[in-house]
Amino acid sequence: MNTAFRAVLSPCIGVCTLDDAGLCQGCLRTTSEIARWSQMNDDERLRLMESVLPARERARAPLVEQLHEGARLQRALHPLGAVPRTAGWNHEELIDLLPPGPLAEAAVLAGLVPRDSGTQVLLTRRTDGLRHHGGQVSFPGGRIEPTDADVVAAALRESREEIALQASQAVPLGFLDPFTTISGFRVVPVVAVIDPAFVPTPEPGEVADVFEVPLDYLLAPDNLRRVEVDYRGRRRAVLEYDWPGQRIWGATAAILFNLRQRLEQLA
Repeated sequence: MNTAFRAVLSPCIGVCTLDDAGLCQGCLRTTSEIARWSQMNDDERLRLMESVLPARERARAPLVEQLHEGARLQRALHPLGAVPRTAGWNHEELIDLLPPGPLAEAAVLAGLVPRDSGTQVLLTRRTDGLRHHGGQVSFPGGRIEPTDADVVAAALRESREEIALQASQAVPLGFLDPFTTISGFRVVPVVAVIDPAFVPTPEPGEVADVFEVPLDYLLAPDNLRRVEVDYRGRRRAVLEYDWPGQRIWGATAAILFNLRQRLEQLA
């Protein structure tokens, strides 16, 4: 029996109970991955068996335990087994700005890095001159492609392409609420713990810089401000953080604001 044939066999071991993060306790797959197994091609199954599932088994518990806010975050997020299907929480505000037709689906990775000094948020600054959002601070991510198994796979793929983050170095925790962008995307943020040993290698065509900001700073209400701007005929509010050397605003600031809101809603 060759390796390719063994790899396409289902990893199910008969323990079919979901944990708090939405992963099967037996095979470590999400419900989406389990449901799609029969539709996956051999390459998708091999990647899941040889990369994604082993990475979850090796890294999930140790990394989550390193994250001081891990348990609280998992309570605040949409679980991995329940990808949010709603429109962006800001969708109504942008009705008059959106291009015609359905929104494109996208995913970003909101990476949290456990450090001795406290949890850090991993951010990038996009390369100047890009067609969309050149020079802006963002999370790694982009459009969900037909070859992506699901939202998490898309966020991990984009992170690998943009900053060389491997699946074995990230442990997805859950989802924030979807966010709508004026460029016509419905973005689902995937919150994940990042191995503190990870050293980013930016893809120069897409990413100019990779940096970290303390999560405590981004969760403090006094550090986030609303800036009123005139845009397409009316006043609109834009969220913005000031961080030395970087301007964190727009969609990225709004996603971080959504994280703060979900944490504040916990009893």
